[in-house]
Amino acid sequence: MAVNLEGQCRVTGLKEGRPLVHEGLRIWRQVGRANNAEAISLRVLEFAPGPSPSLSPADCDDVLYVFEGSGRVFLDRTAVDVKPDTGIYLRPGAHFSVLNPGPEPLILISSQCPEPADEIKFTETKALASEPDSGLPPTVHLWERKAKPTSDRWYRVLVDEKMGSKQVTQFVGAIPPGRAPDHFHHYEEVLCILSGEGKMWAGESSTPIRRGSCVFLPRHQVHCVENTGSEELRLLGVFYPAGSPAARFDQDD
Repeated sequence: MAVNLEGQCRVTGLKEGRPLVHEGLRIWRQVGRANNAEAISLRVLEFAPGPSPSLSPADCDDVLYVFEGSGRVFLDRTAVDVKPDTGIYLRPGAHFSVLNPGPEPLILISSQCPEPADEIKFTETKALASEPDSGLPPTVHLWERKAKPTSDRWYRVLVDEKMGSKQVTQFVGAIPPGRAPDHFHHYEEVLCILSGEGKMWAGESSTPIRRGSCVFLPRHQVHCVENTGSEELRLLGVFYPAGSPAARFDQDD
């Protein structure tokens, strides 16, 4: 069940609500303008085994992350094999489709910035493979990025200007047991919990979070992720406009 916290912060489950279904693809829209976001979105895309329909090009940056499963993604003329902890950058105007060899679903977390106003549209599947037009790699693996420490935590940036995106940043962060000071950002942010358990705090309000929890944080919303477990908590974060995950401001700033 979706939980609304202080300041329009919102927490949902991974597959909460009724999905859009098209052939072997199911899409849950967990964050977007319908949930008071100004520009950012968070979608959960579940691909059944087999070839998927091709998503029509959108005039926005779309950053994706492999949450579960493995397969091959087609980005216009580029074909790339992906597995968990892979970040994907889909440039504006690019076609996108998936081949899932099965037998399990392939689940991607997608954030579009700014979220398109049009409804999701599909075209005939495109599966052409050659070198990417831009010369930049369309995917990156978590272990290929250097961990950057911040206090007792670390983060690894996956998608940024090095991948061709100048307006959105995707990262994975790790939080040890305990609670850090409350803070806020000057950007909109979405989170998806990858492992561990804890609480999402927004001001004085909170709700439990676990693997698959999806979070929307408006600009300037004071918040904190508390790790209530005994192991490291990992989360996927995407924010708009682009910047550094370490750029945060104390509640009194």
